[in-house]
Amino acid sequence: MILVLKLVITPVLILAASLASRRWGEAVGGWLIGLPLTSAPVAFFLAVEQGTGFAEQAAAGSLIGTAAQACFCVGYARTGERFGWPAAFAAGTLAFAAGAAALQIVALPLTVLAVVAIGALVLSARFIPLGVVQRRPVAVPRWDIPARMAVATAIVVTLTAFAPALGPRLSGVLATFPVFAAVLAVFAHRVQGAFAARQVLWGLLIGLFGFIGFFLVIGMTINTFGIAFAFTAATLAALTIQGCSLWLVKGRK
Repeated sequence: MILVLKLVITPVLILAASLASRRWGEAVGGWLIGLPLTSAPVAFFLAVEQGTGFAEQAAAGSLIGTAAQACFCVGYARTGERFGWPAAFAAGTLAFAAGAAALQIVALPLTVLAVVAIGALVLSARFIPLGVVQRRPVAVPRWDIPARMAVATAIVVTLTAFAPALGPRLSGVLATFPVFAAVLAVFAHRVQGAFAARQVLWGLLIGLFGFIGFFLVIGMTINTFGIAFAFTAATLAALTIQGCSLWLVKGRK
């Protein structure tokens, strides 16, 4: 039953986000991807399969991963100003790994990790220069959305399968690697240039505040109140924060 949920819920979530991003533009697309579309299913299945203690530690790893995602955005955006998307993606990936490794070494409590993640988002948004993007119609390959759905499902299945070997924090960190934001940024970069890619990444940074809210609530409530309450409360918190941040991206569509 759990495997069926993995194979159904994840691609449906990614399909919805991908269609919405096409409709409302790069910044809104990045903002939507900031929701824990992949990490939330991973966290849920970890809680069911490995227990609430494991999920609590994974939530801390997810907060570490949030700060690392901010590093990815800056690394990609700054490199993309002078080089093409391959170099920008490589720089972003290295920045993600460096940020995650640094925070893994320092054992910080959940609330401190949340503060660090928020600070990383605020600072990173200031380091990403934005420009006016002239959007134009683009012929999108038929395989684009199916490929995203397949990759997302593969990530969820793989991470939950190897979670016992990876440990809770590392599982949480790896689950936050911005696969879909990277896909959106690279596609925008190739088709519309570095400005469009920066719009995606800026939107992601704004969207990640809801991500922080989600995993902070999970980490603070799941051991005390159980899986159902924790995920319901975390979802409500993330959606509330996401709704409040929407006005920030309206001018960047």
